[in-house]
Amino acid sequence: MLWVVGLLNYADRQAIFSVFPLLEARLHLDLAELGLLGSAFAWAYGLAAPFAGYAVDRLRRKTAILGGLEVWSWICAATAFTSHLWSLTILRCAMGLGESLYFPAALSLMSDYHGPRTRSRALALHQTSVYAGTIVGGFCAGWLAERYDWRSPFLCFGAIGALFGIVLVDGLREPTRGAAETSSAEPEVLSPPSFGSFAMFAMRTPAIRLLMGAFACANFVAVVLLAWMPSYLYHAFHMNLAMSGLTATALAQIGSMVGTIVGGWLADRLAKRLAAGRVVIQIVGVFCGAPFVFLCAQAHTMAPVLTSLAAWGFFKGLYDANIFASLFDVVPIAARGVAAGWMNTVGWIGGGLAPLLVGILAVRYGLGSAIALVSVVYLLAGSLLLRAFFTASRQVSEHHLSPAS
Repeated sequence: MLWVVGLLNYADRQAIFSVFPLLEARLHLDLAELGLLGSAFAWAYGLAAPFAGYAVDRLRRKTAILGGLEVWSWICAATAFTSHLWSLTILRCAMGLGESLYFPAALSLMSDYHGPRTRSRALALHQTSVYAGTIVGGFCAGWLAERYDWRSPFLCFGAIGALFGIVLVDGLREPTRGAAETSSAEPEVLSPPSFGSFAMFAMRTPAIRLLMGAFACANFVAVVLLAWMPSYLYHAFHMNLAMSGLTATALAQIGSMVGTIVGGWLADRLAKRLAAGRVVIQIVGVFCGAPFVFLCAQAHTMAPVLTSLAAWGFFKGLYDANIFASLFDVVPIAARGVAAGWMNTVGWIGGGLAPLLVGILAVRYGLGSAIALVSVVYLLAGSLLLRAFFTASRQVSEHHLSPAS
């Protein structure tokens, strides 16, 4: 059930990127203004995330998931009725606010069904919904926009989400918090931390800061793929909207699905033997992915572009499979919602710079060169993860915990 909600979450946010060329032509928006639409969502999503996580630790997570689904679906549908940059920007911000509840609530809920031995695999399987949603949103939005109008994808996706939320009212169930943990927890540990106390805990825990910083860098690269690759392929290889949306998303996201499943399986096995073993898989993902980020925007024929997109996706999946599983290894059980919220805040505020910054650079240097430059950000993510590995390993050792606790 959550896999489908995750798919809708990403399909709704991806739809606008496939219609960028139509917005450019019909609303007379330049690349920097289009980039602002992508950044507006990311910044609103990121700013709302810690408050969403704080609420998730105190409310029924089912309520947060279904309420968020209804809100962002209606906002998605409302996007079809606007025709100005300012109103599109406001609605993209509003969609970011609506979607901010979902991931902290869903990840916290799933972590109470899956303990340390299966957590990476469970979260990795859910993560594949992100890639499926990106493909569905990218292709279907382009297909609908070409046959009808740029507004039609938003009406379609919004209606589907609103109806599915009603279906889940009886199907989705709330587990007991901490039910999947193998170790006993004292009652006070299970009480959710205050907003300020978690912030202080994060400031005193270097591994948390480093993991969040790496996520900001990795998400910066991921947002470039989501926001600009459809337009790059549309202009560089003269594809239609449906094919540019599909090509930009399908190979990379399918590669990410495979990489996520492999990364989750490897991380669960490595975490049994090595403290912070999940971070090792993430390090491999970002360092190996960096060359393919560069190549996919610099190749002059489709074959190397497609190969690079698939390879980028696979190594991105290795990283993605363990984003929150790595974080949950170094935060208290009762703080998982607020921790996921803060993770999203740092990741999406940092990543939110990507559409606007690449759009500005593209005006001056060309879109392909602007995308290629982003590969450097992956190298920075890898450096932060290397430091996170050593600090998280020491944290586990100091507290005499097993790697999987």
